[in-house]
Amino acid sequence: MNSLVFSNMLHRPARTAVSVVGIGVGILLIVFTVGLANGSLRERAQREANVGAEIMFRASGSRGLSGSEALRLPVSKRSDLSSIAGVESVVPIAQNSVAASDTNTGSRLIDGVDLDDYSRISGLQIVKGRGFTPGTSEAICDAAWLAQKRLSVGAKISLYEREFELVGVYEPSVGARVKIPLDTMQTQLGGEGLASAFLIKIKPGESEDQVAARIHERFPDNQILLTRDLEELYMQGFPALNVFLNVVIGVAGVISALIILLTMYTTVTERTRQIGVLKSLGMSNFKIAWTIVQEALLIGVGGVLFGVLATVVLRYVLAQWTTLTVQIEPSVVGSILLVGLLSSIVGALYPGLRAARLDAVEALSYE
Repeated sequence: MNSLVFSNMLHRPARTAVSVVGIGVGILLIVFTVGLANGSLRERAQREANVGAEIMFRASGSRGLSGSEALRLPVSKRSDLSSIAGVESVVPIAQNSVAASDTNTGSRLIDGVDLDDYSRISGLQIVKGRGFTPGTSEAICDAAWLAQKRLSVGAKISLYEREFELVGVYEPSVGARVKIPLDTMQTQLGGEGLASAFLIKIKPGESEDQVAARIHERFPDNQILLTRDLEELYMQGFPALNVFLNVVIGVAGVISALIILLTMYTTVTERTRQIGVLKSLGMSNFKIAWTIVQEALLIGVGGVLFGVLATVVLRYVLAQWTTLTVQIEPSVVGSILLVGLLSSIVGALYPGLRAARLDAVEALSYE
């Protein structure tokens, strides 16, 4: 039976290969889109969580983490937060999204920070050039962003419709990839003395949850986020994205099923006479239908493997030329394999049943 299935597949190798590639492209669409969305969000969440602080304090009513909101927290509140038991240091930070034509989203998130305070809490170090001077139109970026944009220290980058000089490169990659002086961003946004959030580092031996509870008790109207939860918050913060990904998976599954249907229907039509011979030799209708389904399953598995391998190659290429992250999770690959197999079975049902119902005498006389 297995030799019959493989011989059927190799009888028309070009058609089999095209079917595998067609299914593989649909699988690539699923794996790459899901991997890019999850990978980019998680990568940004990890950079936000790696700032060295355990707690992020934000203004009441803040929505999302996109940098689209105005600066609303008075920097003077820093002293009140520092007085709470268990708090070691408090660092104000401003975040803002600016228009950028050289990005995939059309915008770029930048941080406004006091470099000395921010470096102490996050471990940021200047590895090339120098740190920016407060109150100037100077900026620093991480090494990955510098390499991806093919820039060098001293280059000019466009922020707020004017040019900033790139004076330094930092490591490790934490927070937004581009940072400017806090007071420069405050002046630009008309928010002197204001910030987007406070990064709060707790004292050694203190419990994050207990310190967060004390802060919440003191400031019940503000948002207190644990940086360890940022990844989950990022993933939950884009409900429309999950709907889009489900639609992509559904469309790719339908396409795969249609490719299998077309392939196997053509196969059954071409092999009508062969099916008649098998029936005359005593092969049951079930075995004939199962042979068609087996061939469809093999083509489907081949398409899944092709799609996953193509995604791995594409991820490698993107890693060399961009800062985009594509995350291929075993659970996603398992789900995609299930989608591919189900699509193959659905697509093979009609051709299989048609083959099983063929009359042996008519099939033998088919030209």
